[in-house]
Amino acid sequence: MASQVNRQWLLKDRPSGMVDPSHFEWSEVDVPEPGDGEFLVRNLYLSLDPAMRTWMTAMRSYIPPVEIGEVMRGACVGEVLESRHEGYRRGERVLGTFGWQDYALSDGGGAIPVTKVPDGIAPTMPLSVLGITSLTAYFGLKEIGKPKEGETVVVSGAAGATGSVAGQLAKRWGCRVIGIAGGAEKCEWLTGELGFDAAIDYKADNVNERLRELCPKGLDVFFDNVGGDILEAALGNLAWHARIVLCGAIANYNADVPRGPRNYMNLLVRRSRMEGFVVFDYFPRSDQAMAELVPMVTDGTLRHREDIRDGLERAPEALVDLYTGANTGKLLVKIAPD
Repeated sequence: MASQVNRQWLLKDRPSGMVDPSHFEWSEVDVPEPGDGEFLVRNLYLSLDPAMRTWMTAMRSYIPPVEIGEVMRGACVGEVLESRHEGYRRGERVLGTFGWQDYALSDGGGAIPVTKVPDGIAPTMPLSVLGITSLTAYFGLKEIGKPKEGETVVVSGAAGATGSVAGQLAKRWGCRVIGIAGGAEKCEWLTGELGFDAAIDYKADNVNERLRELCPKGLDVFFDNVGGDILEAALGNLAWHARIVLCGAIANYNADVPRGPRNYMNLLVRRSRMEGFVVFDYFPRSDQAMAELVPMVTDGTLRHREDIRDGLERAPEALVDLYTGANTGKLLVKIAPD
């Protein structure tokens, strides 16, 4: 293997403002050989996630930043090519944080331990509808939002991988669901295929006014993937004892100066709660979520989209598309033929 080339994207410098491809550097090195207790993985698909922008900064977070000159961090599904680890054998498919590269060495551990992909599961699904994004939607909604039947649930970033699942779960659990997304096509997807009760196009509508029209008694649960002005609009339209689930803040990840919210005191007035969470804390309970999610995916009641870009060389430009809203559903990069 050492004679073959391992293509990599390295973090070149830390962005200020919007990330762009110039913040990454292309590198080609020899494919590494596994040592005792290690195995070599050929990456098939790479997941692109909003949190990557925060990993590129030096700020303190729930996971250490990517250092300058390191391979950019990212979750991948890959195939074991060589193994000197008794727990993994050649030909098995695995999910792990293998990075923006063709090949990776692993010992199976790390902050997010490597897991095996069951036979019969499409290699993209552990990165999309049967992966972290759906676990995030499930536990964020169930444990933080705690929706009750008949309540109104509003989801921002609703056409994204996590938001689209959160909205469908809320609907399945008996709630009225409103999605906020950018563009008529995305909004039509929400109310058509996904069964949302209504959608707000933040590019064309006044979000605050539309929330007042659609939620005359206020919203009960707000699942927020966006932050900024949209979070502020939600705070201005709370029902009594509303719950805000802080999942992400994609509107602020590339901002020099983060926006809002200025009206957080409405939490006090409305006796409401806003709470953040990290899905890693719920990994020990993944089986609980999958017991509900897998049958829904299998019978087609949980719908999803995958936006797959072809080629590792396209990863930086695809990441920019993630922050500008140029994707619908889960954004993936196909690194190698399946």
